Amino acid sequence: MNSTLINNLYVMSKLSTSALALLATVTLSSCATPPPKNPENLCEIFRENRDWYFAAKDARERWGVPIHVPMSMMYQESSFRHNAKPPRDYLLGFIPWGRVSSAYGYSQAKTLTWKDYIRETGNSGADRDDFDDAIDFMGWFIYKTQKINKVSKWDAYNQYLNYHEGWGGFKRKSYKNKGWLVKVARKVDNRARRYSSQLKSCEADLNKSWLWRLFFG
Repeated sequence: MNSTLINNLYVMSKLSTSALALLATVTLSSCATPPPKNPENLCEIFRENRDWYFAAKDARERWGVPIHVPMSMMYQESSFRHNAKPPRDYLLGFIPWGRVSSAYGYSQAKTLTWKDYIRETGNSGADRDDFDDAIDFMGWFIYKTQKINKVSKWDAYNQYLNYHEGWGGFKRKSYKNKGWLVKVARKVDNRARRYSSQLKSCEADLNKSWLWRLFFG
């Protein structure tokens, strides 16, 4: 086999590998779950994405966290967009200079906090743009907030302040000088209350097995 033929085969193999990688990227992006059509109603969110309910239920069982609290916080953080990012930062007001923070994904978890979560839980394959991992992360954070700052897992208002400011910031009451943040926390709390009421009306149906729904649903 001459060198020209070998070179041509090598180039063709590289092109095939690149094509497969591109196809995989396109396929994964096309399979990404879009935000719910009605994010104001928790029952509609879970009916549209039944696997989200079971992931949220798993987080509740693992961390003792009521479903409506992390779901309300997630809506505030990312509007349930898997690839949500914080706004861009600008040097001198007009030169793009990265993002204002490393937050990313459904939960807007920052890189260092996400690494802490992985280290403590052993969930080494966790991704911030995966709903199951994101809701488990939020359950872990709410659980830790209760342990560190003695905030009830059902207290969406103060849980959100911890989530935004960090455990140290909450202890220092850094939110006291941020009127806008206090308003957002109240918004999260009000939404959590609505979500809680909504979930009570549909959770029995959400818990039905697919086989039961097939024959009787």
